[in-house]
This record gives sequence, C-alpha cells and structure tokens, in this order.
Amino acid sequence: MREAVDNPKHETSTAQVGGSRRRLRRRSFGLSGKLLILTLGFVMLAEVLIYVPSVANYRKTWLEERLTAARTAVSVLDMLPVTTNNGTLSVQLLDQVGAMVVAVRDERGRRLIAADDTSIEIAQMVDLRRMAPHELITDAFKTLMFGGERYIRVVGVPPGQGDFIEIVIDDTELRDAMVSYSINILILSLIISVITAALVYVSLRALIVRPVQRLTETMSHFAENPEDRHRIIVPSGRADELGDAERRLADMQTDLASLIAQKNRLASLGLAVSKINHDLRNLLASAQLTVDRVGEIDDPTVRRFAPRLLATLDRAVAFCENTLKYGSAAEPPPDRAPFCLSELVSEIGMILHLDEASGIRFVNDVPADLALDADRDQFYRVILNLCRNAVQALDAQGEACSDTEAAITVSARETDGGIAIDVSDTGPGVPARARERLFEAFHGSTRPGGTGLGLAISAELVRAHGGKIALVEGVEGACFRIDLPHEAKVPGTVRQSRSANQG
Repeated sequence: MREAVDNPKHETSTAQVGGSRRRLRRRSFGLSGKLLILTLGFVMLAEVLIYVPSVANYRKTWLEERLTAARTAVSVLDMLPVTTNNGTLSVQLLDQVGAMVVAVRDERGRRLIAADDTSIEIAQMVDLRRMAPHELITDAFKTLMFGGERYIRVVGVPPGQGDFIEIVIDDTELRDAMVSYSINILILSLIISVITAALVYVSLRALIVRPVQRLTETMSHFAENPEDRHRIIVPSGRADELGDAERRLADMQTDLASLIAQKNRLASLGLAVSKINHDLRNLLASAQLTVDRVGEIDDPTVRRFAPRLLATLDRAVAFCENTLKYGSAAEPPPDRAPFCLSELVSEIGMILHLDEASGIRFVNDVPADLALDADRDQFYRVILNLCRNAVQALDAQGEACSDTEAAITVSARETDGGIAIDVSDTGPGVPARARERLFEAFHGSTRPGGTGLGLAISAELVRAHGGKIALVEGVEGACFRIDLPHEAKVPGTVRQSRSANQG
C-alpha cells in the first residue's frame, strides 16, 4: 500500500477525484433547480390547458347574459299596451341590454324591437344555439386578438315560442372583460405555480435530492481511500428504492475494500514468494548435484530411486525458474508428448509412500495401455495435488476414529468425448461451504489452515489442456473427475514414459 501512496500517478488520481468532488459541490443549478423549473412549467401548462376552455366559456356566459337581458326586456315590452311602446322605452331597452339593435322572430314574424340610428357594420355573427366547443374557443381568441370597437351580431333562444332573438353589440366591453378575466387567471396561475413548485421542490429535495447527494458524496469520499472501511456508507434504513441503493452500495464498498486488502496482501505475499523462490532454486540446484553423486553408488535401491528423485528436482527447479521468469504463478503452455498414464500414477504412489503402515491404501486402477498426449510434468502436478488433498482428508478422518477403510483410487477410461480420469477417496467428502468456490485460490480449501492453491493449480493446468475438472456429486467421500478432449487420446500403446526411460 505504501508504494501506491508514494506513486505520483496515485496522487494525481486522488487529486482528480478531489477536484471532481469540488466541482460537484460548486454546481448551483443541479437536480433541485431542474425540478423547480420543471414543476413551474408543468403547473403553468396545466393552467393554460384549463384557461383555454374557461375563457371561451366566460365569453359565452357574458353573451348569454346580454341575451337574457334582451329577452327580459322584450317580454316586458310585449306586456305593455301598444300606445306605451314608444321611442323612450326603446332607448331604455338598448341602454339596459348594452346593444345597438334588438330583434326577435316569433309567431308574429320578425320584429325589430329597438334600434340605434347609427349605421352599423357587422364584423362577426355569433349563433349561440349551435356552436361547437372548438368554435367557441376559436371565437374567444379572435375576440382577444382582434376585438374592440367591432360590432357583432349575437343570436340566441327567444322568449316564449319563436325562432331566435338577436342583438347587435359593440365587443369592446366584452374584450375588456375577457382581458381582465385572463389577467386574473394569470395571476392566480402564477400564485398556484409558485406555491406548488415550492412544495414539490422542498418535498423532492428532502425525499430524493438530498439522499442522492449523500450517495454521491459518499462514493467520492470512498474513492479517495477505498481501503478505509470507515468511509463505507451506513444505510439510512429507508424501505424505498434509495434505501435499497444505499444497502447495495454498502455491500459493494465492503466487498471492494476486502478485495483491495486481499490484493495488497497477495502482492506482499507474491514479493515474499519471489524472494523465497530465488533462494529455493539455488538450494534445489545443490540438491541436484548431491543426487547425481548419490546415483553413482552401486546399490540397486539407490539406482532405482535416484532417477525419480532427480526428475522431481528437475521439475521443481523448472517451476522455480518459470515463476521468476513470468513474475507470477502463471503456467507456461503445455509441452505435449505421449506418455503412459499408469506409470505416472505409480510414480505418484511411490512419492506419497502409501502402504499398510501408513493406514491408507493406494489403488492404481488405470489401464496399462492407456496413454495421454499431454504435458507429463503438468499432469504429474495435477494428480499429485489431488492425491495429497485426499491424503490430508483421510488423515483428518483417521484422527476422528472413523471405521471406514482409508483408500485413494486413481482410475481412467476412454469416453465418447475423450478420456475421463477419476481421483477418489473414502474420506469425509467436501464440505458444502467450500463447493461454491472450490477451484479458486485461497477460497477452495477444505481444511483449517489450507490455502486451496492445489485445486486452483490443478484446474488451471487442466484448462490449459482444453479439459475440465469437477467434483462428482452423489458419491461416498470425494471424487474429482478430469475430462480431456479427443486430442488427448493416443492411438496405439505407449509402454514407456520419459520418466521410465530416465530410470
């Protein structure tokens, strides 16, 4: 971690994060302002949608009131004697109605009730008996835009029985009334919009904007130092979507902090392993020289075991060199060559020293004529790792005083897909908690203190050969199956392996 802190790139990244956070705080027109403007706009739009039909209805109502006054006056005049129906009453009628002409058509025909002497030019006719809503709206806006000092003819339902009653009026008063009505509606709409927008703004800021800002600030604060667990967000306990986002963010930050800490530990471990590996290679080289000298002793047992021990040391030295060469535990590509699988399994059984004295029986159930076209050294490591895990499981079972016979069996057979190799034991099996991440390094160990590297290495080497390894379910103990594709089959029989030739 010290290297990361001292790294100028890391400092630059931290500074950029801090700068981004400061820029975020300097924003004055954020989500809250946008919500406020949108709320104002939507409320005003709703008011406009309400105003359009209402101003049309206001105009219609105003005109109907004039017709009602005219009908009332006509009814009164009809009730008076003919002698009293003179010019004075007509003038009073026109003043009361606010019209220039009042006429009616009924069973007695069309009659001019009252008329002004002024010459009149009709600019528009309004028939309230049969106007559609869209016509009322259109006429209302025509009055607002073009009205004033115009004469319009208004036709409506007459008093009693008849065809119609009509009046001619100056629309200046109508337009003034409509303008006044529109101003009142505008002022009322602005007041409603401001109050509504303020309430929506305060509510949304408290319910959404502030929690989102808290999430953003927490993420920025966590990004400055992801290893500090005190920077992980503490969920507020909300039961809505934002509360769910807080909990998911907390889980993600916790996992990320753990992952970074694990990566740092692995980096330190890798550096230590590289140093140890360098010295171990020198020790193994010295052991090789010693084994070479021991192999010259004229003893049958020594001559039988010395080549195998020398081959094991060769593999160890090569692995150390590859580790230093690649700078990690990355495996080189397989060096394929035909070899006898049964002889390799027998060699592993001898290395493990499993016999009656050890309490574990080793069974080599691989056909003697079965050969693989694969990297012998890598498959040696694969099967050895699986067998060592089985030995450790059986040793733990022995400590538990189990009555089951301890045995490890390695078998192989040809299948339609290629070759299947099974490594099984009569141990306690693989615990359920270890099965989900069984082939991941530092996660797949089935015993206390284990690293799980054996299974991870085995899986990597098998995948490099195009095969797959899996735990067989539903069997006693543990059984790992390696499935290799057709390319691993060797036609004919390979009776000697490279290791046997060395012996």
